[in-house]
Amino acid sequence: MTARLADIATQAGVSEATVSRVLNGKPGVAAATRESVLAALDVLGYERPVRLRRRSAGLVGLITPELENPIFPALAQVIGQALTRQGYTPVLATQTPGGSTEDELTEMLVDRGVSGIIFVSGLHADTSADMQRYEQLRAQGVPFVLVNGFSPKVQAPFISPDDRAAMRLAVTHLVSLGHTRIGLAVGPKRFVPVVRKIEGFHTTMREQLNLTPDEVEGLIQHSLYTLEGGQAAASALMERGCTAVVCASDMMALGAIRAARRLSKDVPRDLSVVGYDDSPLIAFTDPPLTTIRQPVTAMGQAAVRTLLEEIGGTPAPHSEFVFMPELVVRGSTAAGPGPGAASSATPPVQGSHAHP
Repeated sequence: MTARLADIATQAGVSEATVSRVLNGKPGVAAATRESVLAALDVLGYERPVRLRRRSAGLVGLITPELENPIFPALAQVIGQALTRQGYTPVLATQTPGGSTEDELTEMLVDRGVSGIIFVSGLHADTSADMQRYEQLRAQGVPFVLVNGFSPKVQAPFISPDDRAAMRLAVTHLVSLGHTRIGLAVGPKRFVPVVRKIEGFHTTMREQLNLTPDEVEGLIQHSLYTLEGGQAAASALMERGCTAVVCASDMMALGAIRAARRLSKDVPRDLSVVGYDDSPLIAFTDPPLTTIRQPVTAMGQAAVRTLLEEIGGTPAPHSEFVFMPELVVRGSTAAGPGPGAASSATPPVQGSHAHP
């Protein structure tokens, strides 16, 4: 115990006697000193004595579709930390194949008396899903916020990255490198982020390369948001003569690189690949991935701030808060065979801040 007292005292920058007084609930310790001792306990991984534990302001559910794509744990971490700082206890509920559905997870969280729920990439992003489930949740008086996906039928705050702008950044970058046959590997058509990426891709390809809508459509390949999905989509796009592929997730982009290697093509010499998310570890792939960075921290914190306003009875406007992604240029994109290739230098990293 003495060794532990010494550790805590060093960490908190106070005497061992002060630590002892705080732990035993004795008077005569300034509030700020008390807080720094308790913070030192947390940092060193010691449990607080029961009477000194923070009363949770309540549970908040976080529902994600899966945790295999690193973007979901990254968002969950930001949201969890922001909730904890505000005194709430996050409860992570994940859908797994053959496991609970979003509706079952929602019901379970409501039964547990959660203060609110944050949905990430849920059924609200699926244009074929019945949005009535969210109206029922609202009728039960449960505040909620929806991340990644938008529906005009749901009266709630939405937090999204600007998918159209993301495609503009990716395509403009590849065109500046001289690519003219640029493919898009995206997920199933029914998802709102897919619809928006396709819109952004169409607009930029027409503006930059004067392609007709039909020509652009021939450069789009739908697949699954997985490594295998990206591999299948990229293989199909390379068969159509694409020298560059924009992927709707980093996982798909890794699949595209694998597809190129299976065909004995080099990335980026024979095929340039752009990912989407900038999930953890993506900077360390071979080659390091050029990608569109989702503003995960800003989006996660905004989701929590908006939910706490809902819980506090001052709801945010029922609208969409859109955050600007940024292009991060690394080693998976290079000069293409187009006319601009010779003169093209790698453009600087572009990006801008979130805007409501």
